[in-house]
Amino acid sequence: MSESGSGAQGTADAPWLVVVDMQKIFGLPSSEWFAPRFGEASAQVQSLVTAFGPRVIYTRFLAPESPDGAWREYYEDWPFALEPANAGLYEMMPEFDTTGRTMIDRTTFGKWDAGFAEALGGSTEIVLVGVSTDCCVLSTALGAADAGVHVRVAADACAGVSDADHQRALDVMALYRPLIEITTVDEVTHSLDGAGGASLPRE
Repeated sequence: MSESGSGAQGTADAPWLVVVDMQKIFGLPSSEWFAPRFGEASAQVQSLVTAFGPRVIYTRFLAPESPDGAWREYYEDWPFALEPANAGLYEMMPEFDTTGRTMIDRTTFGKWDAGFAEALGGSTEIVLVGVSTDCCVLSTALGAADAGVHVRVAADACAGVSDADHQRALDVMALYRPLIEITTVDEVTHSLDGAGGASLPRE
């Protein structure tokens, strides 16, 4: 597992953008885990990556070398995904340049842990975007919220396995307000441009 790049940049309490699993395994139509609205979400994610400047963290979902417990049965259902970390399907989609960025690799749906918290450099504000809404985004949001992080999920910068699953996941996360808030890319961008975002550093 790796936390490559430099996490703590700028004002400690400024928000971070967390880009969840924008990988080929979810973004290529040929993949069994393709998220149908990946392209639409990707365009919105890219706009927020620009807006957040250096305060962007990327995550990747990876298969374990040797699945344990219930994960063994899981990968019996999805044997195509049991590939090493350097396999092409686990690469980021080409529109995302992660050079110099913090990258959090995990073999779990939820990415929150002590390493993730350290990468935030003391901030307790994150904006979550990515795929899939009903799996890794949801799991990461709940873990972060339990740790006392205020999570905003930009719904139009996320994509689910289906539109129905996407909405169901958003509805579940909305139950955790005010720990988790469902928002939009426009609302997040506006907050960065306003007084609350005055301390957000730019590249």
